[in-house]
Amino acid sequence: MLLIVGRIGKPHGIRGEVTVEVRTDEPEARFAPGSVLRTDPGAKRQAESQDHVLVTDPGAVAPPAPGAYRVPDKLTVESARWHQGRLLVNFEGVLDRDVAEALRGTLLGVDSADVAPPADPEEFLDHQLVGLAVVTPAGERLGEVARIDHAPASDLLVLRRPDGRSALIPFVKAMVPEVDLPGGRVVVELPAGLLDL
Repeated sequence: MLLIVGRIGKPHGIRGEVTVEVRTDEPEARFAPGSVLRTDPGAKRQAESQDHVLVTDPGAVAPPAPGAYRVPDKLTVESARWHQGRLLVNFEGVLDRDVAEALRGTLLGVDSADVAPPADPEEFLDHQLVGLAVVTPAGERLGEVARIDHAPASDLLVLRRPDGRSALIPFVKAMVPEVDLPGGRVVVELPAGLLDL
């Protein structure tokens, strides 16, 4: 499973450096020089679509013109630095602004098999939680974890209800007292009405 650790933003300067929207708790490790990151160009098209850029059917797109840049399957970090609160990254082979612009919107990821589990038993990686059943202490099934949203105040479990609706559950000990990975479930104790918001 591909774990997203960042999204390439706009070019910075004329020598191929790009801004990266960081989506990991360990940017220094994930973007260390020599790190190899997988790319998801399909996600790039989807992200562009979400940014209201007209995208044609990928099957109908003409092949790139000779000399046009294609996003490779993997990018190797050459250097990374922080500048005014943003991560700036140089990738090997990206030497100018035009190539950097072609990378804009590309999602960067690592294979979940290559990520060591957290040492703290109370810490979990997103992919460990997605798909787990969400149940009450009495065992009533409320749905399943669809994804994790990382909000400023706390992480949020996005619950997919059996009727198709979604609900947000703050991932705090008071509301999520137990995560049972071997049992494939998350036990929640929620205040009345939280799932109706």
